[in-house]
Amino acid sequence: MVRDSGWRAWPPRLPEQPIFYPVLDEDYAVRIARDWNVKHDGAGFVTRFAVDSEFLTRYPVRQAGGRTILELWVPAEELDAFNAHIVGPIEVVHEFR
Repeated sequence: MVRDSGWRAWPPRLPEQPIFYPVLDEDYAVRIARDWNVKHDGAGFVTRFAVDSEFLTRYPVRQAGGRTILELWVPAEELDAFNAHIVGPIEVVHEFR
């Protein structure tokens, strides 16, 4: 779905996914993709993308565990606005299978 968007937008969340959680640390993203997504989905991807920094001020950085486990919590109903503020393409930087 990201590819179908021209690498410019995240797809709508599923009903059981009320929040989009972009993580802010690549090592943490690698652990999620490699250790959790592969086991549950058969593949995991780490992406990198930029978002207009002024727009991001509406989402405080949340610490979801250890010192480097940082993420944003974007409500599903705000994902279209979030996507509209992505600057440049979404890039896949790691792939695990």
